[in-house]
Amino acid sequence: MKIPNPPPSLEKLMLDGKEESPEKQRVMGRLFELLSSDLAKDRDKEYLHWEQMKYKPLPEGISNHEEWWYLTKLRRSGAYRKLPLHAISGSNFVYWIPDTLQQKLHQVDQQASGRVQIAEQVANPATRDRYLVNSVIEEAITSSQLEGASTTHKIAKAMLRESRRPRDKDEKMIFNNYQAMTYIREIIEQPLSPSLLLHLHRIVTEGTLDDPGAVGRFRTANDRIGVYDDRDNTLLHDPPHADQLEDRIQALCDLANGPENDSEFLHPVIRSILLHFMIGYDHPFIDGNGRTARALFYWSMAKHGYWMMEYISISTILKNGPAKYARAYLYTETDDNDTTYFLDFNLRVIIRAIQYLQEYLTRKADEIKKVEQILGSSAFSRHLNYRQLALLSHALRNPSSSYTFESHRKSHTISYPTARTDLLRLAELGLLQQRKIGNAFTFIAVDAIEDKLSELKRKMN
Repeated sequence: MKIPNPPPSLEKLMLDGKEESPEKQRVMGRLFELLSSDLAKDRDKEYLHWEQMKYKPLPEGISNHEEWWYLTKLRRSGAYRKLPLHAISGSNFVYWIPDTLQQKLHQVDQQASGRVQIAEQVANPATRDRYLVNSVIEEAITSSQLEGASTTHKIAKAMLRESRRPRDKDEKMIFNNYQAMTYIREIIEQPLSPSLLLHLHRIVTEGTLDDPGAVGRFRTANDRIGVYDDRDNTLLHDPPHADQLEDRIQALCDLANGPENDSEFLHPVIRSILLHFMIGYDHPFIDGNGRTARALFYWSMAKHGYWMMEYISISTILKNGPAKYARAYLYTETDDNDTTYFLDFNLRVIIRAIQYLQEYLTRKADEIKKVEQILGSSAFSRHLNYRQLALLSHALRNPSSSYTFESHRKSHTISYPTARTDLLRLAELGLLQQRKIGNAFTFIAVDAIEDKLSELKRKMN
């Protein structure tokens, strides 16, 4: 990946030279004249870096790309807010909230914390646990795959649903992430501390690092690390020296824990994204920084009441665009430590992940309806509960899938006897084949299960 070139310096334009040249006076006068116009605003809902802007068509009324950049930067600089976080240079990170971000924050506020257009499957306590389990599993898998785990979704889901012990390092990464995602719900009332951060790191990295001694500890001066491009080994980021970590981690904890008064208000979603950003920037661990950063983001969102975030997987989106993820960091570093680039990118990720959830819920609802249409209003349909309908829906979509008492129990957060009753009833009706593998029973959907359902419907009408 190519590191973006730093943008033309507005400060250099304004301060260069002891005397004001006629050309400089002309440019500055024109910039201030246009500052209140729409030309100074970020267009097309994009927060453009110079690396992007210089290839965009010029707005009408702008002479060249440098002029467009200076005008945009002049407006941004006047709105920057300093953060209590510092770059390696010692200067503060900054951010601001243009209209493009205001709109995205409003969407997240509506869809991730409120009660607006909540899908019935999530609002209904009878079914919501199933979707929570699925989303936690999805986040655990894709977050690990972002860090190099190569296990397939099918194998990983089977491992987690059946509570099978991990067989290799890749599966262990996924298992650890799953444990971390469930753990953060237990600690949302606790303030963030260095010891809590270390414990979270231990959960996500136990048994997965080349150096077992690096689990659950911050890196030291002897640990030389950098962030490199996997494709050509280009150094993208040289993290702060380990001697600075104690102060930097404390600053991170202070940001996570407040304050929330009117004069220092920081939007909770921005706060959560910045925690993610700083773990990636500081790289306080030898390995596992990405997994820890994403878990910390989920912790912060849950802490601030964004309960719907439990049902979405940001790593699913990040996995589809790792280069954009990296560039969001690089744009910040090359443009006056402006974290708005990273905020904008991650807000887009959150909104897309919410859309994925909505699409997923719609698809699941359609699958349930398909089974219900086959069953109709027959006497047979009244013998099945929503969990059995959900399993049959899954079997229709995945004919080769197998089910166990444990996987069914975990999918629906029910007791073992209830899971056993559900599956044995479906086997009794001839919809599942019961097999014994080792000491455990496994259930597999019969061939042509739709035909079997239709046959049962006719018999029981």
